[in-house]
Amino acid sequence: MQKTYSKYISEISKIAAPIIMGNLGFILIGVGDVIVAGRHSTDTLAAISLATAIINCITTFGIGILVSISPILSNYRGAGKNPEKYFYPSLRFTAVLSVIISAAILLFIPFIGKLGFSQNLTPLIKDYFFITAFSVFGGYLHCMAKEFLQAFEIVMFPNLLTIFCIFLNVILNIIFVFGWGIIPEMGTPGLAIASLLVRYFMGIVLFLYCFKKVKVKNSNDRGYYKDMLKVGLPSSFAIMIEFVAFNLITVLMGRISGAYAALQNIVCTITTVSFMVPLAIGNATAVKVGFSNGAKEYSELKKYAYTGLSISVIFMALSAICVAIAPGIILSLFTKDLYLIEIGVPVVYILCFFQIFDGLQAALAGIFRGLKQTSIIMWANFIAYWLVAIPLGCTFAFYYKLNLKGFWYGLIVSSIILCVIMFTNLMIKFKKMEVE
Repeated sequence: MQKTYSKYISEISKIAAPIIMGNLGFILIGVGDVIVAGRHSTDTLAAISLATAIINCITTFGIGILVSISPILSNYRGAGKNPEKYFYPSLRFTAVLSVIISAAILLFIPFIGKLGFSQNLTPLIKDYFFITAFSVFGGYLHCMAKEFLQAFEIVMFPNLLTIFCIFLNVILNIIFVFGWGIIPEMGTPGLAIASLLVRYFMGIVLFLYCFKKVKVKNSNDRGYYKDMLKVGLPSSFAIMIEFVAFNLITVLMGRISGAYAALQNIVCTITTVSFMVPLAIGNATAVKVGFSNGAKEYSELKKYAYTGLSISVIFMALSAICVAIAPGIILSLFTKDLYLIEIGVPVVYILCFFQIFDGLQAALAGIFRGLKQTSIIMWANFIAYWLVAIPLGCTFAFYYKLNLKGFWYGLIVSSIILCVIMFTNLMIKFKKMEVE
């Protein structure tokens, strides 16, 4: 049995390892923003925390659709189709999607002043919104090209590029936030400008790399767009449901104090760093499951699925132990504010329990994307986050006066329910495969 599964561990790890580096690199770009903002001022950190909380809820709609590219094209590969011809359709779809999302961000700016934030934060948030709206295409172009290459199991260069951009982002952040030479100190807008430049750099470089590694072709197959919407929309809504829930917590806590908004951003950053590993494993599993599903090799499919689940849970359990050992030290990496560290340590302990189930649901979501059955991800997320996490969290946070700790207690309960729903449905799907 060990020899049998070592093959699947090796194949998933071969794809996942570079993706893990890239995912960690991508989130560390965000970590760089948080660290530089925290070093500039608490207002700057609070402003980008609130701004990104809202912007992420808008941009993840497009990201959720674009991440369907790799499992769909993997299914095509397994079925013997020619996936190279879907590059230009993917590009056209990305361009249209970018215009829509950019417009949505710009249209939201007039409402920022009505959300009840501190008067000193509102203009900073508006500036960040305006600049970020024009960076959407660069970010989406990068996502599209990365997913296209991932379908062919080409994962090393795209993720090494992300690692390089960690350092590029930090350098640009320092230059534009604190000023250098003829460039004045910009604070919050400087962070947005740095992100815009990095996103376009990543997108253009990876776009050109696609021509080197794959003989891209054109196609007018409208069935591809239908598949993208069929698989991508439920997946997109699932990601939005989760992101809106997490970022709603930031907004609700921000109405009480900017310190709580900043702390939520820091805590989410901590968990996101470790989450990048099971997310990468989920992406790798989606590719292998997608290929097996297209080829109708259901025995192989199940083995890839179980392997991905096992690796994710084991890693997140180890990660939770590491975080629990030194929460204060970890928080001090993001802020010098002793009050933030003091109120943050209890929240980080709660976070450790959440991480294990969060890793499991990431792997389960990857399996369902590979199966091209993403509706269950959407409904499970809706039930877990909006029928459980938010109501329960509000009760703990405001009625029992637990503040941010209360919301994270609610998130633990919801993550368990989410995993139970998805795992039960996966077992039902596997039983149907056995019958077939």
